[in-house]
Amino acid sequence: MQERLAYNEKISLLRDDEYPMLKGITYLDHAGTSLYSKSLIDAFSREMMSQVLGNPHSTSTSALNTSQRIQDVRIRALKLFRADPEHFDIIFTANATAAIKLVLEAFAGYKSGFSYRYHRDSHTSLVGGRELASRSQCFASDTEVEMWMNRRRRCSLLSLFKTKKSHTNPSLFAYPAQSNMNGRRLPLTWPSKLRNSSHQNAYTLLDAAALVSTSPLDLSDHTTSPDFTVLSFYKIFGFPDLGCLIVRKASAHVFEQRKYFGGGTTEMVTVSPEQWFVRKENSLHERMEDGTLAIRSIIALGCAIDVHERLFGGLDKISTHTGFLAKYAYSILEGLRYENGRPVCQIYKGERSTYGDQITQGASIAMNLLHSDGSWISSSTVQKLAKTKDIHIRTGSLCNPGGMAQTLGLGSVEIKRAFAEGFRCGQEADVRAGVPMGMVRISFGAMSTVDDIEMFIQFLREEFVDSGGEGVGEKGVGGSSSQAESCDLKA
Repeated sequence: MQERLAYNEKISLLRDDEYPMLKGITYLDHAGTSLYSKSLIDAFSREMMSQVLGNPHSTSTSALNTSQRIQDVRIRALKLFRADPEHFDIIFTANATAAIKLVLEAFAGYKSGFSYRYHRDSHTSLVGGRELASRSQCFASDTEVEMWMNRRRRCSLLSLFKTKKSHTNPSLFAYPAQSNMNGRRLPLTWPSKLRNSSHQNAYTLLDAAALVSTSPLDLSDHTTSPDFTVLSFYKIFGFPDLGCLIVRKASAHVFEQRKYFGGGTTEMVTVSPEQWFVRKENSLHERMEDGTLAIRSIIALGCAIDVHERLFGGLDKISTHTGFLAKYAYSILEGLRYENGRPVCQIYKGERSTYGDQITQGASIAMNLLHSDGSWISSSTVQKLAKTKDIHIRTGSLCNPGGMAQTLGLGSVEIKRAFAEGFRCGQEADVRAGVPMGMVRISFGAMSTVDDIEMFIQFLREEFVDSGGEGVGEKGVGGSSSQAESCDLKA
């Protein structure tokens, strides 16, 4: 405990100089984006003022220098995730969603189509991949995934025929390393299990965007790593607005099916009278990074890696710190009660998740608030009141349609009916027929501290527990919670 509080104090002192924009603000939406430091912006500014950056498609001195700088950052980005350049390549994209689209475009290029399977906890960007597939399936639980992977192929002539035929019809399994809804972490062993299963020509797409915001990702063993990993660097560093696709080279042949080509990715092109082109062959990223790269964002990424390591000591330390904060916040929220003994919060924790356990749970807490009579408080009401206190949280469906619907007990019929009646995600009055259609999420990052948690708890006490109904509006609530106060680390 003392070690954790000492590190927390270090971050508190660091915030005064590095994050002046946080003065007077309680920022609890790190799962949306992290925040950039003053040192990062200063380092990037120095880089921009100290050199001329040319277009890497040119061969001038400035262009060649830029190409070398990009290559250096490319290698450093791979090493950040312990990915050996001999076995992995990295393709820079606008964000994780753009990286997902690259993978799906490649699979959509197969003439025979492809099968797509995705986990219920997938971000909307992964769910959208089903629209390009010839066949799709949503796994409603981890158990369904495990059963599918462990399914044995019947040894018969018919099954052998199907196995050979399926070689031209690949399948892709996509899932998040961490739910962006409630922060629960899914097994990183699935790519290896699928590769060693009876499923032929099957690939994995791992959405690591939420995970790497506060946790390391180890791709040191290429034999057990996902075929395709996507993430957004702004989730880690706050800046630059850049994402990437990390490709296991053993699976790079999938991109041969991608139809589109853009500027800079070809060796030669003819347009008339014959339409002919040859893609670049030196590396996968040269064939996939259409048009001029986001040069300045990539240079900024190099600055971000340096500064982040100096300020926080690496993702391992951040993971420990944010895990400690999430566990502390969860312990208070879980014990928060009205005078009549009813809970203030309904927390949506994964069944297999444990706060403080870095393997099963990240630094996010999803919840809804209740009145003292047990009825729901609209998440939009919570958001409105939080804004008056300069508390930054996330509300709504959290870009996780499957996880939210199953957690709240919403079926397709209820969701489509609400839409037909004019309801939209993020809209006010999101408690319909006594059922919430949104959530409240708080999430922690590298620069979060215990003070952020205590400001949020104080907000809940003032606006909901102690307000007598004034903060909520249509419902009255009861008194304060002595149990919550006893959890105060400063006491």
